[in-house]
Formats: sequence, structure tokens, C-alpha cells
Amino acid sequence: MINQLKGWTPPVFHQASECYVSFTAFCPTTGKMKLKKIMLGRIKSKRMQKEMARQIMQRLTEKLLDGWNPWIEAENPAEYTTWDEVCMKYEEWLAKMAKENGYRLETVASYMSYLKILKDWIADKNVHYIYQFDRRIVGKFLDYVFVERNNTLQTRNNYLAWLKTFAKYLVMRSYVPKNPTEGFQAIMRNAHNKNRDTISERDLTRLREYLEMHNKHFLLATYILYYTFLRPHEMSLLKIEDIKIKKQVICVHGKNAKNHNDAVVTLPKKILLLMIELGVFNHPGSDYLFSRGFMPGREYRSEKYFRDYWQRVLRKELDFPERYKFYSLKDTGITNMLRRHIDTVSVRDQARHSSIDITNIYVPHDMKRANAELKDYEDDF
Repeated sequence: MINQLKGWTPPVFHQASECYVSFTAFCPTTGKMKLKKIMLGRIKSKRMQKEMARQIMQRLTEKLLDGWNPWIEAENPAEYTTWDEVCMKYEEWLAKMAKENGYRLETVASYMSYLKILKDWIADKNVHYIYQFDRRIVGKFLDYVFVERNNTLQTRNNYLAWLKTFAKYLVMRSYVPKNPTEGFQAIMRNAHNKNRDTISERDLTRLREYLEMHNKHFLLATYILYYTFLRPHEMSLLKIEDIKIKKQVICVHGKNAKNHNDAVVTLPKKILLLMIELGVFNHPGSDYLFSRGFMPGREYRSEKYFRDYWQRVLRKELDFPERYKFYSLKDTGITNMLRRHIDTVSVRDQARHSSIDITNIYVPHDMKRANAELKDYEDDF
């Protein structure tokens, strides 16, 4: 009687030709009681069907007692959408965002990679419906990434940053009632230390000699990062037509740049001569400078392509330490340019820093000494 007054009937488990949980609730639109089914046929084990039905019926009863009604738009039953279906819709949404330039291709590739790792990990965790993706699952997954996969703090933080965007996607579509990442924070290292080191002169020489013998096209990539300070993402989108031989510059398009501003950087003669030796300008201007095999071509390769070669080939062959990253070449190039007394303004402009203060961060400690012109300075005071 109480249930009828509340406008619902208790959930019931059915396990015959079809497997599902059903209940009825008053529908304001029709003025009648309406049947709602939650299908469980996708779960193959009858024991697991029964256990999942028990969980769902308990959850439904609690919600119905609290006044929830599945037929009122304000309470969307989308949280009973299957995990697999939500993941598929999310992947379709990411693909559309990439197509419409809502996200960078590299961002979508990273998000897809994170999702794949999550899906593989969650496969045996008895998560069948999206409402089960809660704080407990998020916490266990982050521990899996950091401890079991033995990733760095930065990688763990990257996964958390993605999980927060994924959770926002879920909340906005009423797949989950509240944000499952709420309360989780990035774990910070020393805020003033980067997780990479500059490369020693000896190791730079070893790197150049190895690439001169085994991969001159990747040598070109290292030269561009070291001398022009283009970011790997910008390098991945660089086309041959962006290289102006007579002016000896590389044009960086704002849509590809971190600060979204068009810019030009100086192309040292050393790089230009290597490009000519490699026959770069024999290719169409519309070709990417770094395509398959780091040679010019029409196929786009993401910035990850550079990092993977550095990690899987160069680090192994040259026995480089973990803190030598591909991006270390930019830090090293800026530092060495300052060490060779190139004026700070020129270095700032080549690196496209927003201020001299940022450039000064790269000044080597052994150069931070008293200004000789000021040692004997005095005036009338």
C-alpha cells in the first residue's frame, strides 16, 4: 500500500528466456504506472547475473524510497547504461572533437590511450554499468597506474587529469550522479624541479655520432629541437612549405603553437645544409617534414613518434639515463646558447618566451657571477 502511494512497485529479478530486473513507477506524462526494465543478458554467468540483480535491486529500492522516479526528466536513468556503451559513445565523441578541431589530435590520441588502459584494467572488476564507476574504482585505478605499472608521479598525474575530464563528460550526461574524481589531487614533486636533465657535451657528441651513422633524418629532428627550440608538437605539424630557404627561417602557424601566435624562428645554416643533403626540398611543399621513418611524406605522425624512438632506440643504444628526455634537447640548446654568450634577448626571441625572466631560468649556475663592470663602480653618493 505504501509503495502504491509512492507510485512504484518493488524491483523484481527475472531469469528465464530473458534476464532482467523490472519495476513499475508512476509516469506523469500518461498518468499511469509504467514498466521499466534493466537488461542483464550481456552478463553470461547466471551466478553473476543474480549478484548484479541483487545490487541493482538494492540500489533501485533506496532511490525509489527517496522519491526518485525514472520517468521524470530531472532524474535521468542514464546511469544504468552499460559501461561498454558509454565507452563507445565517449570514443565517438572524441573522434568528433578531433574532426572539428575541438581537441588537438595529440590530445585525442592520449585520451584514447588512457581509456584503453582503463578498459583493459576494468575488464575483470565486475563493472557492467556506468554508475559503478565510482571513487573506489578511480582510487584503485590510480594506484594500479602508479604502483603496479611502475609509472612516474607525472604519469599518474596525467592519468588523473584525464580522469577528471572523463568524469566531467559522465556527469554532464547524467551517467553518474556525482563526480567520481572529486577529492583526488595531483601529487606534486618539488615544484621548481623538472623531471628531466640537460644533456652533457659528451653525450651530445655520442648522440650526434650515432645518428650520423644510423638515422640522419632523426638527427635533423634533434637539430631542430636543439637549435630552433620548436616544440615536438610543432615539429610534428611542420611542413616543407613552412621552411623559407632565402630568409633562412621556419614559419610556425599560430594554430599549431602553444601560445596560438604566428611566429618565425631562425634556421641555422647547419640545419639547412643537412636538409639539402637529405633531399628534403625535393619533396612537395605540402609534405610533412617528419613523416614515416622521420622522412618527408604525406602521412602525419604525432609528437609521440619522436619520444618513442628516443625511448625505445636511443636510450637503449646509448645507455642514456631516464632523466634524458627528447625534450631535454630544447633545455640543453637554450642553456648552451646562453653559455656561449648569445644575448638573452636573442635567445628569448628564438625560444618564444613571454619574458626575459623565463629565459633567465636557463642561465647555468656557473655563469651567475658578479658583473665585472660593476665591481669598481661608484658615483657621487
